[in-house]
Order: sequence, then structure tokens, then C-alpha cells
Amino acid sequence: MVILKLPEEIEKARASNRIVAEVLSRLRDKVKPGVKTKDLDKFAEEIAEKRGARPAFKGYHGYPHSLCISINEVVVHGMPSDRVLQEGDIVGLDFGVCYQGFYGDATITLPVGRVTDKALRLMQVTEQSLYTGIEQAVNGNRLGDISAAVQKVVEDAGYSVVRDFVGHGIGKNLHEEPQVPNFGQRGRGIELKRGMILAIEPMVNEGHYKVQIQPDGWTVVTKDGSLSAHFEHSIAITDNGPDILSKLS
Repeated sequence: MVILKLPEEIEKARASNRIVAEVLSRLRDKVKPGVKTKDLDKFAEEIAEKRGARPAFKGYHGYPHSLCISINEVVVHGMPSDRVLQEGDIVGLDFGVCYQGFYGDATITLPVGRVTDKALRLMQVTEQSLYTGIEQAVNGNRLGDISAAVQKVVEDAGYSVVRDFVGHGIGKNLHEEPQVPNFGQRGRGIELKRGMILAIEPMVNEGHYKVQIQPDGWTVVTKDGSLSAHFEHSIAITDNGPDILSKLS
């Protein structure tokens, strides 16, 4: 069941997402060659707790960390460790919190030092696909309008959209209905309505869309070893169009 949020509930979700946005904004300055990924995780958790928020991912279905850190061929759910960021890596940072009963969730992918032109292009196209999808999050549109818009940007650029992992509704729970695929057909799916909050999150592979899960049970990698990028915003559907709750400063 899709849960529509009241205006005051959307404001609570906005407060949660502001904390997420602050954490991701501050992490941008921390991402550089030589940094251990576990130190980024600790930093994110400390900021959230200082703001009175609880990291959303820690303990969720047994996930042991606060931040998902996905490097190069890792699509999603990469786990912080003693691994050190290297010059030329790209790194996806996925973070969420629960604050005053509502969840926020967002993701950015960043270059580590100087990266290749092809890596930059992958990140740019993935972020562009997110904002193109968000433009379709309009009262009266269909869910497939978001999905098709994302897919078109990605595939027109010669990349592929991950099928096995999708976006989702969000609110009092981290994952709510509906699922939000990054592929689909315009005019299909449920009608979008004022009061929906959606986490739209394109996961885009440089090569084939197929992925596989590593033995740790969490880390998802591209099956062909190609690079992957991931961007996400939590947005509310309003009478005035999509409202990006997790907008970074």
C-alpha cells in the first residue's frame, strides 16, 4: 500500500533529509586518496548522532555499518573497511537517517582525485538521469514516466540500467511501496499523487546491467567488472511539482 504523507509529515521528512544532505556534503571534502573507507563511515555516523538522528542502515537486516561505500565496479551496498581510496577511483556514498520518526536517504558518487574522462562521463550521465527522472515526478503522471525517463538518458549515452535493485517509497519506514524501477514504459504503473515521497536512485553500469552479490552477502558488483555509478534523492510529489527533500548545499 502506498502511504500518502500530510504536509506536516513531508516537513518531518525534509528535516531528516537535511541531515543526510549535510553528511554527504561534508563527506565530499573527506574523499581523497589515502583515506580509509571505515573512517568515512565513522565520520558520517558521528555527524548524524550529533544532530540527534539514528543512522538508518546500521542494523537494517543485519547490515553492520552506517554508510554504504561502493568503489568502481561495486554497484551498491559496499561495506566500509580498512580499504584505502586510490587516485582514480570513483566512490558511491549512500547514507540514510531516521530523525523524529521519519527517514531520509540519498546517494552521491564522487571522483577520488583525478579520474578518467570515461569515469567522469559515467557519473555525469547517471546524475543527469536522476534529475530527468525527478522532472517526471508530477501529480497525475505514472510511475513508468519516471522509470522511462531515467532509462532513456542512460541508454542514449550507451550505458545500462541495473535491473535487480530499484528505488522505493520512503517515510516512517526506510523502504515503502512503491518500488521505483529505473527502467520501464511511459504511461504504465501506478498514478503519482500529491503526498508521495519517493527515493529515486539510478544505478548505472558502464557495461552490461547484470550484477552479482559477493560472498559477504551485501556487496553488489557488476558481473562484467565494469564501472558503476549511483545517485539518489528523496523527493516529495506536491501540487507545485517535485520537491527535492535531500538537496545538497
